[in-house]
Amino acid sequence: MDYRDSADESAFRERLRAWLGEHATDFPTSGDEYWARQGEWHQALYQAGFFGLSWPGKFGGQDLPPVYDVILDEELARAGAPPRPSLGYLLHGLGRHASPELQERFLPGMINGTERWCQGFSEPDAGSDLASLRTTATREGDEYVINGHKIWTSYSDVADWCLLLARTDPEAPRHRGISAFIISMNQEGIQQRPLKMMSGITTEFGQVLFDGARVPAEQMIGAPGEGWALAMTVVGHEREPSTLGYVARYGKLVRQLARRSEDYSEEIAWAAVQTEMLRLHVRRRLSEQLDGVSHNSEGSLDKLLMTWVDQSVGHAAVSVGGTEDPELLSAYLYSRAQSVMGGTSQIQKNIIASRLLGLGV
Repeated sequence: MDYRDSADESAFRERLRAWLGEHATDFPTSGDEYWARQGEWHQALYQAGFFGLSWPGKFGGQDLPPVYDVILDEELARAGAPPRPSLGYLLHGLGRHASPELQERFLPGMINGTERWCQGFSEPDAGSDLASLRTTATREGDEYVINGHKIWTSYSDVADWCLLLARTDPEAPRHRGISAFIISMNQEGIQQRPLKMMSGITTEFGQVLFDGARVPAEQMIGAPGEGWALAMTVVGHEREPSTLGYVARYGKLVRQLARRSEDYSEEIAWAAVQTEMLRLHVRRRLSEQLDGVSHNSEGSLDKLLMTWVDQSVGHAAVSVGGTEDPELLSAYLYSRAQSVMGGTSQIQKNIIASRLLGLGV
């Protein structure tokens, strides 16, 4: 396969590189300040023409092939700029399952960054076993009343809207009693509780308590009981490495570690091998997408590869910096979460065994 840029891709890369040369250092790349200013970064990218590249033009995107997103990720990493805000999995969920009216109302603000979003899926007793969620949505007239508890909710403290899963039929089989909603986060009946991570970050994740919060019935996505299909669309795209956009950053960090290390240790060598493997895997996935190939359960393979690479790079980082370098220690600590977030590695292996290999587990 020829992975070199086309003439149009090369021109786009040069234009992006020039813009980043002026603006890459305007925004922080880590810590609480990064999370606090991520909305500004999102809008700066969008206004410059570098966000929503492969998303629908009718909602504010540019209808470009997904390879342009990869170019963006590569150049952001090269320039030392913050990563691209991760929203694609939410857009795919709404784009596939929401009504045209809901898409027209909500997708433009999601793409241009004027309305911020969070994802209300996981609960204290329903993480990887998402179908066991207990948050309820009870119909009262033209509204649903929401009661329950969500956790590990990214950007919940700054979000305007939440893509929420709640149980509307407690008598139905657990996968079939779940519905999806777009609920306003700016209302009474919603309490925010920040979660401090072991890396020291306090604003990335939160837990959200719903106590009588309300959502219009017209903001249900699909029909009652159809939330599980949306959830599978969302997590399927969330697990794709091309969507997560961190591949270029792994490679950059490994090269930095190699320059800092007195000898090319086994940890760095293995991280370099795995990073290159993932880079080529992502390129292959993109080639398949351009050929019209869609991926469903294969996203679990992608997620496992992401986890292995992230944790290999994290081990290499701590082998070079120990506990003395805060940035390298943070890379290691954050990598530990990869085997849990987006569905645990054990869940991904079960999906691969049952849906791809047909082992009947």
